[in-house]
Amino acid sequence: MVQDRLSPLDASFLFMEERTTAMTVGGVMTFDPPPAGDFDTEAFTALIGERLALVPRYRQKVREVPGRLGLPVWVDDQDFDLDFHVRRSALPAPGTDEALRELVGRLLSRQLDRSRPLWEIYLVEGFESDRLAVVTKTHHAMVDGLASMDVGAVLLDRTPEPRTVEADDWQPRREPSGLRLAASAVVENMRRPRSAFEAMVRAGSDVRQVASGVVRGVGGVVEAVRGAGRRDSLAPLHGRTGEQRRFGMARTSLAEHRTIRREQCGPGGTVTDVVLAVVAGALRRWLISRGEPLLEGSTVRAMVPVSVRGRGGPAVSGNRISAVFVELPVGEADPGERLRLISEGMAAGKQRGRSAGTSAVVGLAGLATPAMHEMGARLSNRLSGRLFDVLVTHVPGPPRPLYAMGARMRDIYPVVPLAHGQTVAIGVTSYDGTVCYGLNADRDAMPDVGVLEVALDESLAELRDSP
Repeated sequence: MVQDRLSPLDASFLFMEERTTAMTVGGVMTFDPPPAGDFDTEAFTALIGERLALVPRYRQKVREVPGRLGLPVWVDDQDFDLDFHVRRSALPAPGTDEALRELVGRLLSRQLDRSRPLWEIYLVEGFESDRLAVVTKTHHAMVDGLASMDVGAVLLDRTPEPRTVEADDWQPRREPSGLRLAASAVVENMRRPRSAFEAMVRAGSDVRQVASGVVRGVGGVVEAVRGAGRRDSLAPLHGRTGEQRRFGMARTSLAEHRTIRREQCGPGGTVTDVVLAVVAGALRRWLISRGEPLLEGSTVRAMVPVSVRGRGGPAVSGNRISAVFVELPVGEADPGERLRLISEGMAAGKQRGRSAGTSAVVGLAGLATPAMHEMGARLSNRLSGRLFDVLVTHVPGPPRPLYAMGARMRDIYPVVPLAHGQTVAIGVTSYDGTVCYGLNADRDAMPDVGVLEVALDESLAELRDSP
């Protein structure tokens, strides 16, 4: 029996997780009231259950291999309980946006149960104006947040009328014994060198190219760590990470981002460049509000994950991501100049065509034993505070409205993991003419996350009005 084994990168997200750094991705979605009246949460829960066949991973859990002889595997959950994963919650009256932010922060503070499939959905009632909020939590090992939102395949429709799916007659496969898992891992380890060689031949690689790739990977780690040692990080973005979270939301206009890209970016400029310029301006305002002395050359290093999935290829589950490190010039007062510097930095990072630091460590760990792999993943998590100051992801979303049980989704705010020793992580997605910023922040280190929310709006306006 061939085991459904986690990829090295997916396993790294499991190994990186610690008590204070939950590797959880997801989103906060808000919906307008459905035309028929009240939102039927019972029917919505049943609908999710009916559609789980679209995302088989959501009924599987992680199983460790005895003796760490191989990376963990996915196995069917024999006792799958839909009601455990789909939960109902309610906001205290009058159900304000601020109450929703507070609830989301508390939900994000709870880690997922490793003994069950690694996801949860919360249906939040009592939201103002008869709206409904939906909070999703999924372990990063399950889903590539840059390439797809698998939970969207379950929840959302393109029209107010819910689509039908084929009847699901799922029955869990028998869970393999520990002995079978260990034996399978041993066989895979024996075959891996030959398989790797055959893969290189199929790809037309020769020994020199392979050796060059390994050297580049090691060089990426060394280069990043050396560069990190020479950096002066801004104190408000670093600190002791606690277990509790705050969540911030800012809803902006996609048209304004596109106008800025068209009028102010040079050839090759992207909406992501504009997003990063907005973040840079917002961080500048927030740092100034903290009394942080900014010099003209002060920068914040952002790690920007990018998808490396091939277009037009077969759909493959799991993570296919790399990263670009870019300096956000928070010391630069001119918003137009900030955008220019960021565009140049992103273009240079993409042209280098490789990742340094965390991604390089994770990539090399795939060649090691699971125990060494875990050590490398934890090391890369610990080094994150030295390698970069803030994580910023931008995921272009659907340009048209989506619906759940006839209710139109108004907006979606991404949730991205907060790295060890950092105070905020920023997820950004576009949807139906909006660009939504989701701020996952440490509760104690960032009581003023609302200041950064407002600063994002002000930064966009400043950039839009710059000559």
